[in-house]
Amino acid sequence: MTGASSGIGRAIAETYAAAGAEVLITHRASPERAQAVAEARGRLGGLDIWVNNAGADVLTGEAAEWQWERKLDALLAVDLKGTIACSYAAGEAMRERGGAIVNMSWDHVTTGMAGENPQLFVAVKAGVLAFSKSLARALAPAVRVNVLCPGWIETSFGEQVDREFHRSVARDTPLGRWGRPRDVADAALYLASPAAAFVTGQAINVNGGVVM
Repeated sequence: MTGASSGIGRAIAETYAAAGAEVLITHRASPERAQAVAEARGRLGGLDIWVNNAGADVLTGEAAEWQWERKLDALLAVDLKGTIACSYAAGEAMRERGGAIVNMSWDHVTTGMAGENPQLFVAVKAGVLAFSKSLARALAPAVRVNVLCPGWIETSFGEQVDREFHRSVARDTPLGRWGRPRDVADAALYLASPAAAFVTGQAINVNGGVVM
């Protein structure tokens, strides 16, 4: 899986490992955190599951001050092109033995959200959703392709936002709280498991009911 050094990616990697999977993780800028997730470096006997979780962070740090075009370029390169490239490679590797691909979109792609950052994010993540549905048709029946659409999840962005905004999100969420990375990881485990053997081309919102 990609983007596994922190947040949602780390939670998915740990959840898969706890379920008995041999997990191969990738990262970009946090080798020490990625190493903390990986407790062993066993050789993988094949590829059964691939999770495209890597995403460009344009909300925190220096990137938060970038102009919209630079933010869009980063999102397109990492979130969309990266997902497409890795999905093609994983799908080809799984054609003979079968497998499952899980991609990451966003719950608001179906409703939209005002604001520059949400507009850019929706445009790119809607591309991931549409691509994944088309790929699910192309790779069936050997490979299942599904999409997770997290909502407000308590990652680095959620930890840094204004406290009043943080409280307002919880108030406006039917289930009364921000999501946790483990909430998304549990859904990712389901999509990769035999329990989802008849599920492909679907999108699951993990958002406490904000978007229904």
